[in-house]
Amino acid sequence: MLRTWDRINIIVAGKAPSWQWLSLDQARAHCNAGIGIWDWASGKGSGDPDVVMACAGDVPTVETLAAVQILREHMPDLNVRVINVVDLMTLQPREVHPHGLTDRAFDALFTTDKPVIFAYHGYPWTIHRLTYRRTNHSNFHVRGFNEEGTTTTPFDMTVLNGLDRYHLVQSAVERTPATRASGESLRQMMQERLLQHHDYIRAHGQDMPEVRDWQWSGD
Repeated sequence: MLRTWDRINIIVAGKAPSWQWLSLDQARAHCNAGIGIWDWASGKGSGDPDVVMACAGDVPTVETLAAVQILREHMPDLNVRVINVVDLMTLQPREVHPHGLTDRAFDALFTTDKPVIFAYHGYPWTIHRLTYRRTNHSNFHVRGFNEEGTTTTPFDMTVLNGLDRYHLVQSAVERTPATRASGESLRQMMQERLLQHHDYIRAHGQDMPEVRDWQWSGD
């Protein structure tokens, strides 16, 4: 960013330990592109995915990967594509912003007709405004900050805003035609997890062990 000219850069830095999902070389390539498919977290099916799980921001990325892990465990035949965004301007058309993707490149990532569950660390309407001209915008379902918050646990903040792994799984099941019937038991399971979470944090004052101690265990 210090080497760029004629633009405004905003840097947000956190103090808490955070996950490192990529090697240094991978991170450099990913940041240069601004957006990309994380093949190591995505399904192995060929062709278009059944659902696209997209994320932007540190907490949304963790919750998206946790949701993908749940989908992998309970719906192994579901082909999930994981897309991570580090430069929001890539979502705009190329003719609007120099970092923007061409329509062809955007469609290659997000498909032209598959559901997209987008977890974002800001207001959902931001993503909708950036993508409203895109072919598949009508299938974008964005979960983000909804002005909900209080003195509570870190994970409960995501639950209050519907940005947690359990709500993301429910969204994926509800919006993917192939899973609406077969995924009902999983959707109900996620609702039970939310109720367990509600009771646990009030009894113990901290998040459940499955949340606190979560680790990525994909291939």
